[in-house]
Amino acid sequence: MQVARNNELFPKKVTKTELATVLGVSRSSLYYQPKRPALDLEMKSQIESVLVDYPSYGHKRVALELKLNKKRIRRVMKKFGLKPFRRRPRKPYKKDDFSKPPTKYQNLIKNFCPIRPNIVWVSDFTFIEFQGRFIYLATVMDLFTREIIGWNISRFHNKELVIGALLNALAQAKSPPVYTHSDQGSEYEASDYTTLCETNGIQVSMSKKACPGENAFQESFYSTFKLDLGSTDQFESLGELVEALHLQIHKYDNKRIHTSLKMSPKQFREQYMRNINIDKSKTVCTTLSKEMG
Repeated sequence: MQVARNNELFPKKVTKTELATVLGVSRSSLYYQPKRPALDLEMKSQIESVLVDYPSYGHKRVALELKLNKKRIRRVMKKFGLKPFRRRPRKPYKKDDFSKPPTKYQNLIKNFCPIRPNIVWVSDFTFIEFQGRFIYLATVMDLFTREIIGWNISRFHNKELVIGALLNALAQAKSPPVYTHSDQGSEYEASDYTTLCETNGIQVSMSKKACPGENAFQESFYSTFKLDLGSTDQFESLGELVEALHLQIHKYDNKRIHTSLKMSPKQFREQYMRNINIDKSKTVCTTLSKEMG
């Protein structure tokens, strides 16, 4: 009697096949485990690895780096709270120069879009705080490829700082540009700097006073450059900092993905040169065909 009562309380065990039939699903569905959590965790790890090298990368650049769908990257970054690092660096005191007479140089590249390298170089300098002092970095960027083709470091922001960067660019480039553009800083208006430009056949272009947007490419570069460099507290000496700046510029030119280019500046330049060589080959072949025809 005891057994009978137990059978009434606890009916026969239902098999998975019977349960699947009742639920109207396949038997294998009962064993299904969703893969998304595991895949998301794996992607989270990949994203974090990218952000270690490039803290300022948003979801679009991360997607380009990993060669994955940007919507999927954005979803995973939002899910795990992964965000690009942003900060507003403290700027050193700079004397107001609104009373300074206007420069004779005009903005010659406004609304101008270069179609090849070495047409427009844009120049600027920024400060980097280190051990209670400011170190200054001047750079020269090719506006077409976005490459940093010249740079110089100094403890002072003077004409020697920007002249050194321009000389470095001229030494690395195969030919001087048509224009060199900067703001109206006294460093760029110095006669030694403008004479160097004119001697090399370069036309000097300058932004309007108090219009940083007219040199926005350099402003944008410095913003992300400092974020990717990280805190200077990690360096024990000025030599270590200078070496890190050199490596960071190399990484920017060769590896860091530029949003508008969808690749690094060096890759963009190499792609441009390949296309130019292909076009030249096609032109030669067409000319030979006409001559032989």
